[in-house]
Amino acid sequence: MNARLGISLKILSALCATLMLACVKGLQGTVPTGEVIFFRSFVALIPLLIWLKSQGCILESIKTSNIGGHLIRGFSGTGGMYFNYMALVYLSLADATAISYAAPLFTVIMAALLLKENVRFSRWLAVVVGFSGIIMMLSANLTAGSAFFTLQGVSAGTGLGALFALVAAMCSATSNVQIRFLNGIEKPGAIVFYFSLMTTLIGLFTLFFGWVMPTPHQLILLIGCGFFGGMAQILITLSLRYTDASLLAPFDYTTLVWSMVIGYLFLDSLPGPSTLIGASIVALAGIFTVWSDQRQRRAQVIRSS
Repeated sequence: MNARLGISLKILSALCATLMLACVKGLQGTVPTGEVIFFRSFVALIPLLIWLKSQGCILESIKTSNIGGHLIRGFSGTGGMYFNYMALVYLSLADATAISYAAPLFTVIMAALLLKENVRFSRWLAVVVGFSGIIMMLSANLTAGSAFFTLQGVSAGTGLGALFALVAAMCSATSNVQIRFLNGIEKPGAIVFYFSLMTTLIGLFTLFFGWVMPTPHQLILLIGCGFFGGMAQILITLSLRYTDASLLAPFDYTTLVWSMVIGYLFLDSLPGPSTLIGASIVALAGIFTVWSDQRQRRAQVIRSS
C-alpha cells in the first residue's frame, strides 16, 4: 500500500478527465455528439490496449462471462456521455462539472433500490444535504414554476444545459451501480475494455445520422478527448492498487478545481457564486460520508478484536 502514490494517481486521473471535457467544450457543439463519442471511445482503446498488454495477455484480461452486464453498463455509460457532452454545449466547464456531482447521490439511492445495499443513516443524510447543494447550483439557471421549469434571468440554452447535466448524472449513477455489480465477478480490464468497445460501436452507428469532416483543429480536440479519457480510466484503475477507494473518493472533487483553472486559462469562464457554494456543499457531504464510513469500520474492528 502506498497512499501517497494512490492519491497522486487519482488527482492525475481527475485532471485527465477534466482535460477530456475541456476538449469537448472546445468543440462548441460544431461536431455531432455521436461523432464525439466515437472518437472519445475509439482513441481511448489505444492506450487501454497498450496498458492491458503490459499487464500480460490481453485475451485473458478481457475474458468475460457476463456480456449482459457489460451491455447495461455500456448503454447507461453512453447515455451519461451523450447528455454530459450536450450539457457542455450550453454550460461552462465548471458548471457542468459541478452538477455532475449529483451522480454519487443518485448512486446511493439506486444501490439501495437495485442492489439492496444496507444504506446507513449517515449516507441518507449526506444524500439530503448533497441534493440541497445541487438545487442551489440549479437555482442559478432554473426555478420551479407550477409543473414546469421556467427561466430565471438566463437563456433557454443554459437551462437546457443544466437539465442535460442532471440527466447525465442519473445515467452515470446507473453505470456506477452496474460497475459495482461487475466488480465482484469481472476483471477491471474487462470492465473498461467492453465499455470502450460498446461506446465506440454506438458512436459509429450515428454515422448514418450525419457526421461532419472535422477540421485539423477539431481533429486535435477529438483525439485529445479520446486520449485523455483513456488515460483517466487507466490512472483511476492504477490508483486503486495502492490505496483504498474510500481514501481516494474525496479527491473526485478536485475535478472542480481543475475545471476552474482550465476554464479561466483557456476558455475564459469562471463559475458563479451559486455553483461554488452548491458544489462545496455536495463535496462536504461526500467527504462526510467517507469519514463516517471509515469511523464505523474502525469501531467494528475494535469491537471484534
